[in-house]
Amino acid sequence: MKLSDIVLKTRSYRRFDESHRIDYKTLEGLVDLARLSASGANRQPLRYLIYCSPEDCTRVFPSIVWAAYLKEWNGPEPGERPSGYIVILGDKTIAEGFGVDHGIAAQSIMLGATEAGLGGCMIASIRRDLLRSELKIPEEFEILLILALGKPVENVIIDDIKNGDVKYWRDSQKNHHVPKRSLAEIILKL
Repeated sequence: MKLSDIVLKTRSYRRFDESHRIDYKTLEGLVDLARLSASGANRQPLRYLIYCSPEDCTRVFPSIVWAAYLKEWNGPEPGERPSGYIVILGDKTIAEGFGVDHGIAAQSIMLGATEAGLGGCMIASIRRDLLRSELKIPEEFEILLILALGKPVENVIIDDIKNGDVKYWRDSQKNHHVPKRSLAEIILKL
């Protein structure tokens, strides 16, 4: 598969086939892609927590705030929840700030997940105190992102932005629509 195809297929999926389990080695391989990715000043301050057992996934799920634009939706129902999570942490003993390292790492993981036939969602809307307590995350680690992963069961459709509205939405068949700006709009000619 060409890189452009992988990028096009790497969407924010929020509904999964929960019965499709992801093994630890697969998630570890995705973290290895992040490890090999660029890091500001090569400090490599990111750390990762990997969860793939049903019991551990149940511990992570309540800490996630799902899809802010979908006001009537509280997240995936049982059976459609992620079957794996990677929590990205910043080690404050190495750096005070983490720049864009976690974005670079998360995209590398998501591209690898797509290549492996999986999908996921990068989530920054996190009930951090709840997650820290539930997972016993020491204070020297800043909680940066949760990557929710699984076998997607939803169709994501890329639409053109209409009337400047960037909000994603679902249609009556549960297709997830994501408006994108045109290439002509984002390339400036100064």
